Amino acid sequence: MDQQGILTVVSGFSGAGKGTIMEELVSRYDNYALSVSATTRAPREGEKEGKAYYFKTREEFESMIARDELIEYAQYVDQYYGTPKEYVLASLAAGKDVLLEIEVQGALAVKEKFPDAALVFITPPDAAELKRRLLGRGTESAEKIEARLRRAAQESRLMGNYDYILVNDKLDECVEELHRLIQALHTRACCRQDLIKRIQEDMKQFEKGE
Repeated sequence: MDQQGILTVVSGFSGAGKGTIMEELVSRYDNYALSVSATTRAPREGEKEGKAYYFKTREEFESMIARDELIEYAQYVDQYYGTPKEYVLASLAAGKDVLLEIEVQGALAVKEKFPDAALVFITPPDAAELKRRLLGRGTESAEKIEARLRRAAQESRLMGNYDYILVNDKLDECVEELHRLIQALHTRACCRQDLIKRIQEDMKQFEKGE
């Protein structure tokens, strides 16, 4: 059996529940590895190195860029955010199914570098439910929520670039659906090259009449 893990990039609207889904997936099954991003922003209260983020100075981050140590990176409000390559590649080689939670543009950049990666977009059933969830948080101003909804409208135009669309209507069902999807990806031909070569080698005996 091939041991290489599957790289899955998960995106979704703010409020779609993608973070909760991925945390549930990691807690239920031991074959998943959740990639941790690097950032130049300062740690917030309670955030731990290597758990929330890998915290880097601007010089350290730009050195990572120069050494091609990031799968993708972007700058938001004068701070860098990116996905370290070493952890992802090491986890995949160890047979772990790696989960990346990345926004839409970053996800498409990962797909360019890793064509076999699976892009999964998480969405609520409809726009009204998305607004209800954002309002239900009770932690943001009306202006902030409106900005998130405008961003969601923009992101929705790129949903067609994803390989799979999952509706997060009931959390438990969506978690299990994502798990089944990722496990099914292990049977793709691109993920079974060792098996294909072994079978092909075995079949040569029939060409020789053995």
